[in-house]
Amino acid sequence: MFMRIDHIGIACHDLEEKIALFEQTFELTVVARETNEEQGVKEAMLHIADGEGGGSYIQLLEPLSADSPVGKFLAKRGEGVHHVAFGVPDVAEAMQQIGGKGVRLLDERPRHGSMGSSIAFLHPKDVGGMLTELVQAARQPRT
Repeated sequence: MFMRIDHIGIACHDLEEKIALFEQTFELTVVARETNEEQGVKEAMLHIADGEGGGSYIQLLEPLSADSPVGKFLAKRGEGVHHVAFGVPDVAEAMQQIGGKGVRLLDERPRHGSMGSSIAFLHPKDVGGMLTELVQAARQPRT
């Protein structure tokens, strides 16, 4: 079911400061930036590597407000790893399979994610305390 670790989401107070840290320290490159009003974040995706099924990234997340999910996470836990995202070939099918095993889904259906992907989250209490995201990468146009 899982093809790769798609990304690690890291909550931060200052997106630009963390981008500079990851660029300078780890020589990573920002490949996408967006504001996701639905999720209440500004984000940057920094490319790590490519592999079978797609790339792997660090996703830096700055909340748009203190009452957004990432804003609440920062207030409670401070900066750090917010979630782990696994690449899947079909997010709706993965949701059905995992939900059928008794794991609660935080999303009823796939929704828009970074870089045109389709995503869904699993309840952390059902997967060892880790907020887990399922990611179906956007289809690449055929050339």
